Order: sequence, then structure tokens, then C-alpha cells
Amino acid sequence: MFRSLRRVLCAAAAALLLILAGVGAQTVHADPAAPEDRAARAAAPGAGYWHTSGRQMLDAAGQPVRIAGINWFGFETANYTPHGLWARDYKSMIDQMKSLGYNTIRLPYSDDLFKSGTVPNSIDFSGGKNADLQGLGSLQIMDRIVAYAGQGGLKVVLDRHRPDAAGQSALWYTSAVPESTWIANLKALATRYKGNSTVIGIDLHNEPHDPACWGCGDTTRDWRLAAQRAGNAVLSVNPDLLIFVEGVQTFNGVSGWWGGNLMGVAQYPVQLDVPNRVVYSAHDYATSVAQQSWFSDPSFPANMPGIWDKYWGYIFKQNIAPVWVGEFGTTLQSTIDQKWLAALVSYLRPTGTYGADSISWTFWSWNPNSGDTGGILKDDWTTVDTVKDGYLASVKAPGFPSGGGDPGDPGDPGGGTAACTAAYTVSSDWGGGFNAEVKVTNSGTVALKSWKTTWTWPGAQKVTSMWNASYTQSGSTVTAANADHNGTLAVGGSASFGFGGAPGGGGAPTVSCTAT
Repeated sequence: MFRSLRRVLCAAAAALLLILAGVGAQTVHADPAAPEDRAARAAAPGAGYWHTSGRQMLDAAGQPVRIAGINWFGFETANYTPHGLWARDYKSMIDQMKSLGYNTIRLPYSDDLFKSGTVPNSIDFSGGKNADLQGLGSLQIMDRIVAYAGQGGLKVVLDRHRPDAAGQSALWYTSAVPESTWIANLKALATRYKGNSTVIGIDLHNEPHDPACWGCGDTTRDWRLAAQRAGNAVLSVNPDLLIFVEGVQTFNGVSGWWGGNLMGVAQYPVQLDVPNRVVYSAHDYATSVAQQSWFSDPSFPANMPGIWDKYWGYIFKQNIAPVWVGEFGTTLQSTIDQKWLAALVSYLRPTGTYGADSISWTFWSWNPNSGDTGGILKDDWTTVDTVKDGYLASVKAPGFPSGGGDPGDPGDPGGGTAACTAAYTVSSDWGGGFNAEVKVTNSGTVALKSWKTTWTWPGAQKVTSMWNASYTQSGSTVTAANADHNGTLAVGGSASFGFGGAPGGGGAPTVSCTAT
């Protein structure tokens, strides 16, 4: 609650140099032609539509899966298209999301997209950027984004964020956009993507808040009943979709974040005509969005797990249904916010320990122009905020099979050349320490399954931390290899990892790259 308008900042920027920063997404296998390797790849989790079982989401084959994704907003604003396309090509943006280890995109939209007069704007077509979006309407642009995301193995959740581009609404309807329009447009989207399992579900309405209630029985205010009406309407035309249902602000006199209060689920669960389709979605924020009483509790941040348990975590812990933290974010400027994010990531259960048996999430946001949180990207729409992204490393999850082709396809059985190059860049150096990035590029003729880089510093530098790669250091020689989730690089594709070191002043050594 008490949230300022995060989404609508002026859409104006010059065309920027595209610098892809991040790392790829798949598991390393020794021999892509080996039958056991083909079977492992074919069995990679995430394929097809998903359903629920207790607190887990399962793919079409019954394998546990989870969302570890990012919000990319703009369709819900007066630009009627994702933001940042004034600076970059949409494909490079999605490639970078995948390379950083995000496996799902939450796409907010407003009902304005369905109006005949809606025209997307602020898209740069110079230099060949966004060429295949030229002349398209907003829903057609959404089609292209969904198609490219699926081709890269990302899933998409569509989020009915607002009734129109003017702003947020407390209830799911307004005088200008009645419930009938809301439901008709939800059904239109469900029908539009029927048979396309890249779109795994729809978030019915963003952040219901006072006077919205849960379980009060008043059909004009009871969000739980409205979610049942809308969810059943969606499932009537596309029964394979997941139905994501956010909370409200206040239940039984206890208030929390807009959309973040799911206390009513225990007594009044959402019941749909198609079983195993409900995922409950909570939103949670830090002080850069608004102050809450728990931030000033003397026990903070130790008090936070109990707060989250009360509002929404109990749903997961009691095996009632899956939980997805659809939005959480912060500028990370204050110590309180830093402690909050560290505590929340710990609460979400690190993927390395719990795997798919973890709470799902999509971070707010990819966009840097979110006024009270900022984004994973910095203001140039290209550079990654490696500190913010680094907080999320332990709860990221593997990618999913691409939507095109045979997931067991070994690539080039004729035996092309596997090769890569690496470039080392110092991003900051303050004498006592430094941050650097290594960009790996597939310079061969076949897709890479893994890569490894090596360099030797002339001085006494030591790696102090590294993200999106694993490393060993012997004397002044460092060997860094892709992490478990980030081995694959398409021909010509690039990926990056970053690290901190000390002392500074070491310059940039030559880096060798080995590919398999």
C-alpha cells in the first residue's frame, strides 16, 4: 500500500550501443550426441503447460518447476509496448534476460490494448532495431515478444495491470472499464495464446486494495469471488492456463502491501471449475516504496519471516497451493532495504538447496525507469546492476526447453568447430579494490554446451566474489567456468560474468577461452 506510481516515466532516450551482459542457461553435458545426454535434454523440466499439486507447480510431464523471473513493464502505460525499445532491440533485451538466468517474463498490460485507437509508440527502428515490430499493433507486438521468449526457453505470465493507461485501480473494474470488459479481454488473451505453452498463465488483476475485500461476500468488493468468476471464464476457453490470484490490502482489519495480503486464503480459498490451476501471488516491497511498521521493529530483519508467514508464506508451508511473489523490489539505497532483500531471498529458499521446491518469484523490475525501485538494468538500458542482480543469484532457477524444435536435437551432428573468445573489462577501480566483467562470445560454428576462461594477473590481485560463474584461483591465475545454469551459447552469442577483486590497479589481463 501507499505506493507511488512506479511505472510511467517519460519514454525518451537516444539509441544506445548494445552491450549484452549476463550468462546463458543450460546444464553442461559431455557428449551432445550420446543417447543418455539426449534423454537428459529431452527430459529437461518446464515443457508444455503447467499445473499445480500442493505447493508445487508441475510441467506437462509432472516434473516440478518454478518461476524465477523478471517484470518488464510498458504495455500498461501510454507507450502501449514494453519500455526500453526506444534504446534497444527487443530480442537483445530478451536474450539478456535469459543470459542472466531469469526464466520467466511477467508482462503487465492494460485493457487499452484492446481498443482500436491504441497505437504503440516510442520504438526505435534505426539501424535495424525492432525491424519486425514496424507497423504492428500492441497485441501483435506482444505476439512477437511471446514468440521470441518461447524460442529462447522463457515462459511468460500476462498481468492485467490496470484497466487503462491512466493509473492503478483498487478494484478490478471502474466506471469506464466494467467487469464484463475485464473478463472479455482476459478471455480474448486466453484464446489468443491457446495452444502456445510459452504463456503459462494470467495474473488476473494487479494489486487489489481497499475497499477490495477477501471473503466478505459483497460481489462489488469481494476480490476472491471476482477471481473465481474471471478464472473460470479464462479456463472456459483455455483450460490449460494457470490462474494467478493476488491478495488484497486488508483482511479482518489487518493491512499490508497492496495485493500482498493473502491471509483470507485459509478460510476462503479460490475454487475454480478446473482443478490444480490456482497459484497465489503476493507483492512485497522495501522502504524505497513505503514505510511499514515491521521495518522499525527492534528485531528487524529477524521479524520478517514471521511477517511473510502471516500474510502469504503459510500457503506454501502448509502445502495449500504454490506461492509466487509476483513483485518485489528496491533501490537498495538504504541499509534497511539491503537487509530486507537479503532476508527475503533467504526466505524464498535457495535453489541450490531446495531446487524446484521453492517459492516462485518475478523481480520488479527489468526497467531502470521504475521510480521507487529502479531496475536490474541501469539508466542506459544496457548495463546490469550487478549488485542488485547478485542478491538474486541463489534463488534463480534453470531455464526451460525452447519452444521451437526438438528438445533432444543434438545440434550439429556433422561436427562443427566449438570455439570462444573472452574480453576482460574493469568497470570500477577505487585503489583498494575493483569490479570487472568478462564477456564470453561463441566464435565457433556450433552451439556451446559449456565454456571456461583463464587469466593471470601480473600483480597480487585476488577474487573476492564472483557472480554467474564458478572459479578457482592458484597464485595469480584464475580459472572461471559457467555456473550450473548458464552453459549454452548459440553461435555468435555472448554472455558475461562479473566479479570483485582486491587490490585495485591491476589493469585488464588477456583472457583465454576454452569451449566444449
